[in-house]
Amino acid sequence: MNTASVSLGASVSSQSRFVQLALAAFLGVFVMGFVGFSHIDAIHNAAHDYRHSMGFPCH
Repeated sequence: MNTASVSLGASVSSQSRFVQLALAAFLGVFVMGFVGFSHIDAIHNAAHDYRHSMGFPCH
């Protein structure tokens, strides 16, 4: 009987780390740009209320 084992290395290549950082930055810019400055009242109000609940100044 053969058993296969897979080892997941803890090291992450610098290219993979850069891609993760770039995607996180893009998500942050999207959330702040689209949701924070949205002309749709329901989306904007939800973001506004969340910012107040987290103590983030928005005025």
